[in-house]
Amino acid sequence: METLTVQPSRRSRKLGLSGIREIFEKAQKIPDVIRLEFGEPDFDTPDNIKAAAIRAINAGMTKYTSSAGVPELRSAIASKLASENGVDYDSASEVIVTAGATSAINLAFLSTVDVGDEILVPDPGWATYPYAVQAVSAVPVSYPLREASGYSFEREAVERLVSAKTKAILINTPSNPTGAILQRSNLQEIADFAMERNLFVISDEVYEKFLYEDPGGKNKEHVSIASLQGMRERTVTVNAFSKTYAMTGWRLGYAAAAEPISAAMTKINAAQSSCVSTIAQYAALEALSGPQDSVSNMISAFAKRREVLVNGLNELPGFSCPMPHGAFYAFPNISGTRTKSYDLAMKIVEKGHVAVVPGSSFGAEGEDHLRLAYANSLENIRAALERIRKVL
Repeated sequence: METLTVQPSRRSRKLGLSGIREIFEKAQKIPDVIRLEFGEPDFDTPDNIKAAAIRAINAGMTKYTSSAGVPELRSAIASKLASENGVDYDSASEVIVTAGATSAINLAFLSTVDVGDEILVPDPGWATYPYAVQAVSAVPVSYPLREASGYSFEREAVERLVSAKTKAILINTPSNPTGAILQRSNLQEIADFAMERNLFVISDEVYEKFLYEDPGGKNKEHVSIASLQGMRERTVTVNAFSKTYAMTGWRLGYAAAAEPISAAMTKINAAQSSCVSTIAQYAALEALSGPQDSVSNMISAFAKRREVLVNGLNELPGFSCPMPHGAFYAFPNISGTRTKSYDLAMKIVEKGHVAVVPGSSFGAEGEDHLRLAYANSLENIRAALERIRKVL
């Protein structure tokens, strides 16, 4: 009798290991490695948030919740979006709590596109974006964000990529990996493009709080594209507690969208995971409603680290690095080293024991770059710069 072999799905076989994870796994085996590859704040979750989780446990808040999340948290999220982002959502029907921003993006894709549809994704952009598109059996189409234009949206270049199957565009501001911020005028260009082409917009805004001063001493502005005229009904706004409140392991994110899309997302969330951890949701409620000094303290520390890292990178032979305006990443151009980004990243981790990410992990436009996260101490950043200098 012929032996039949069981194979994983074609969908899963398309998914690969991102360059971030590859470096991460290699770094795990080096005892004295300095970690600049992972986008995770080195700060602990604030004590008031941890205490709220403990109170929830002691109060018996350990049962299932609505698939959209506990009403109190959804109400707090809606209030935050109205006051800070200028977008009004009905907390009962247009806000959904998710297992991190990654889950929110996945639910947004599942709710806005069908099998074979195309989604425009930024290049360079977070390494997981194309895999997330493939995971829902859609097709990722990379649109270029060029260093020469400050990584802004260039409509003429994107127009050439649109087909009858294009259903959505994904944007990320502030950006991972570049630290660039899409200005209001540029977001208006995206909005006009989306309305004229009848596209959904999935807006990843997880780094919205990580904004730094420009040379004139004025903080950059974060604008939610859903706040622009005509965009609320076609935008899914995605955010998370992971970065802002140093809660990466709590796996708490959220999405807000007009009722037809949010209802679809809630149904799919129910099918996938029933609901998000109840305990973590009450911790997130405290994060939003409690004191915010931990956030400002963390961002102030990151601003100092940014200066030290970027100035140090610009002193390295073959490196050129603009000062990022948001997030907590530096994205230096390394073309002067005449080395491919993957090869240089591997050399730096193997010989210098500093974990950095090759720019090629973030798309074709990322080649000739490395990504370094300044979510590490000033002492470690200075030591990492010295190690990289010796490798070069």
